[in-house]
Amino acid sequence: MTTHHPRTDTTAAGHPGGHPRRWAGLAVLSASLLVVVMDMTILNVALPSLTADLQPSSTQQLWIVDVYSLVLAGLLVPASALAERFGRRRALLTGFALFAIASLTILVADTSEHVIAVRALLGVGGALIMPTTLSLIRSLFTDPVERAKALGVWAAMAALGGALGPVVGGLLLERFDWHAAFLVNVPIMVVASVAALVLLPESRSATPPRIDLPGVALSVVGMTAFVYAVKHLAKSGVDLEGVAAAITAVVLLTLFVRRCLRVEAPMLEVRLFVGRAFRAGVLTALATSIAMAALLLLGAQWLQLVHGWSPLQTGLALLPLAVGGLIGSPLAPGVAQRIGARAVLAGGLAVGGLGFLVLFVAPHPLSYAALAVALLLVGIGMASLAVASAVIMAGAPTDKAGSAAAIEESSYEIGAVLGVAVLGSVASAIYRSDLPASDLTAAGVGAGDVDAARESLGGALEVADGLGGPGATLAADAAAAFTDSLAWTGLAGGVLLLVTACVVARLTPKDLDLSDAEH
Repeated sequence: MTTHHPRTDTTAAGHPGGHPRRWAGLAVLSASLLVVVMDMTILNVALPSLTADLQPSSTQQLWIVDVYSLVLAGLLVPASALAERFGRRRALLTGFALFAIASLTILVADTSEHVIAVRALLGVGGALIMPTTLSLIRSLFTDPVERAKALGVWAAMAALGGALGPVVGGLLLERFDWHAAFLVNVPIMVVASVAALVLLPESRSATPPRIDLPGVALSVVGMTAFVYAVKHLAKSGVDLEGVAAAITAVVLLTLFVRRCLRVEAPMLEVRLFVGRAFRAGVLTALATSIAMAALLLLGAQWLQLVHGWSPLQTGLALLPLAVGGLIGSPLAPGVAQRIGARAVLAGGLAVGGLGFLVLFVAPHPLSYAALAVALLLVGIGMASLAVASAVIMAGAPTDKAGSAAAIEESSYEIGAVLGVAVLGSVASAIYRSDLPASDLTAAGVGAGDVDAARESLGGALEVADGLGGPGATLAADAAAAFTDSLAWTGLAGGVLLLVTACVVARLTPKDLDLSDAEH
């Protein structure tokens, strides 16, 4: 028995530019993306309160933080395939429901294992929501110029969500305990579900991908192993576990790609990478995500641990990133129409790179003003992400929108992991080099505490608290070392983004026009 799948573009049939409720639908999709992205960063603020209450082991604490991204990254491809086959709105509503249910169950979570399970279920919901928002935008907006503007709004919401997470978390923790960081999702998901039912039409691919169970297994285990390997190697160094995870990821993902190339309607259309503009868009999305994740993580730690700012103060201090994103992203498609998509893709990355370099060249000791300028420039540089989304989605036929969305969202997830792992490792290496073990021992730090002090600034401050008078010197030295590491990470991040800008400029066709990029 065959299943009839109406063409994706029937949702906009007879309506020039797309579906008549497309802009209202965009509001629903943007709001849902905002919540999912906020959920990635809100836990950073709630984690100290959660840890004090549940007393998780160090391993459990890592899983509480990491399981969301592990599940989300692993399920992006199969979730997108399901949406393309059975309906994008249906997948989105299922994601909303899972997100709300998972958030609500936090009320009965009284152990670390329960919180880990809740975070895993949130990852499943996020995997259904994030790529579906992109493929629905591709379906709702058939006019390339309008679609580029819509994706600019989408990119702005991504920037805003990442920066708002700490602010919302800080506000909630001023009045409530850590449960509120989860429960805030419930009413938002309920409202989003009602709005989606009213405003969003159902759509699916006319040539739906196969739900290939061996391919699902290869994709899920391969992506999860890759993300786990990067996280583990960054935290623990090169060891057997990390290397084994990395080898597993490479083997399984290679088999998955080969499987997709052999079948007619693959679960992921990897042939999209043939297009130079498509590759440039994905590389831009990857680099932008690396920059955002690293800067938010290190900036938040520096403000809280070096300056002693509260979670709410820290969240507000990180808002220049969102301001820059709200300025650059919506304007980017219009600018691209005037000066060319290539100039905006490469130029946005270059502006972000200059933002990172501000941290390195600013007068020392580093001030908040320098961090604010860096955040603002990186946010403005996210204009490249808005155009990258337009290029990626235009580079895929409407029937392959799910694959394009899965690839783009995977690049965000991988970029976030690499940003924390790679640039975070650079910061850790500089921090440790500025705190030699011999100097700590000479200062009276016990042998058992030396490693803890050199592991992180938080560890050094704990050791300093237990030393009494001499601890003040250790705390000051550790704070100076962390500030120095932030400055040198600015150099590394700046070089990375500027080199990427050059590569993207070479990859992107000079005459690429967003108004007819799909042709």
